[in-house]
Amino acid sequence: MSNTAIYKHSKQFKLENGRKLRHVEIAYQTYGKLNAKKDNVIWACHALTANADVLDWWKGLFGSNDLFNPEEHFIVCANVLGSHYGSTSPLSINPVTGQPFYLAFPEFTIRDLVAAHRLLAQHLGIDEIRVLIGGSLGGQQALEWAISDTSIVKNLILIATNAVHSPWGIAFNESQRLAISTDRTFYAQQPDGGLKGLKTARSIALLSYRTYDAYAATQLESVNDKTSSFRASSYQNYQGEKLCKRFNAYSYWYLSKAMDSHNVGRGRQSVVDALASVKANTLVIGVENDVLFPLSEQDFLARHIPGAAFHSIKSAYGHDGFLIETDILTNMIGNFLKESINKNIIKLHKTA
Repeated sequence: MSNTAIYKHSKQFKLENGRKLRHVEIAYQTYGKLNAKKDNVIWACHALTANADVLDWWKGLFGSNDLFNPEEHFIVCANVLGSHYGSTSPLSINPVTGQPFYLAFPEFTIRDLVAAHRLLAQHLGIDEIRVLIGGSLGGQQALEWAISDTSIVKNLILIATNAVHSPWGIAFNESQRLAISTDRTFYAQQPDGGLKGLKTARSIALLSYRTYDAYAATQLESVNDKTSSFRASSYQNYQGEKLCKRFNAYSYWYLSKAMDSHNVGRGRQSVVDALASVKANTLVIGVENDVLFPLSEQDFLARHIPGAAFHSIKSAYGHDGFLIETDILTNMIGNFLKESINKNIIKLHKTA
């Protein structure tokens, strides 16, 4: 059983930068039922351009007969602030002007995304999350949440993510924003503004999501006489157009800036101290040939989060492997959760 809904926050929502939003709405989906003990919550944090329908975009890991299934768990996935899929975003109506915000929308951070979802959790009566999981920008949210509220998260799964967004990652995002800003329609105050720029931005992003080997395996020409119209060129165009049909340039612009803002050490003693404050049983997973979030970033997380387990996976798809290699993830996460249960049983026996 699934439920699609919108949480409407009745009070002003204060952002990390001090700006305020009125009438904030968070679109979300739930699957299954919250049990009597309220201890069967699985909360999935989505990545940059995904949505709240986690059973659709993380098939193989989430779904009936999968590791995280609605028959056993109460699954929650909320659309992030600023996104295209129902939450308050740059295309929402500005109550001051009566027109969409567009570029008047205030900038926000990963912490703001988490703050909104913490409000949703309170609204749903959730005070314990059995598993909080996310990859990429979703992993950044999950980590920040586990630091912001050390008591609510019991098991934390961080995949292809980091403690601080790197200069390399920021450079990729800035290059994408530069591409969007070259499209004059981006400043035209219309919902479809900047789509040509967004197409180019997506093409840039793909180069960080995939790998040399992935393109060689899927886009290599079968003949030797071509001088143009290459498969790789068509693929880049297709993927750019595909995103333009389901997303908007303004949300992409702001969410990329939110990703750049990610730094768990901001306003805290240090990055290392912030990681050391995590109380959840933690599993960190990296993709060996991830260009955007290299394995060294996950190794850093695992070394500084107390008792964290660390595994790496091989994938021809690079960063996108966290969405694709669901069989491997199922085994790794399933084993980790079994070990976590066994540890808790041992603790109970010792304290009894």
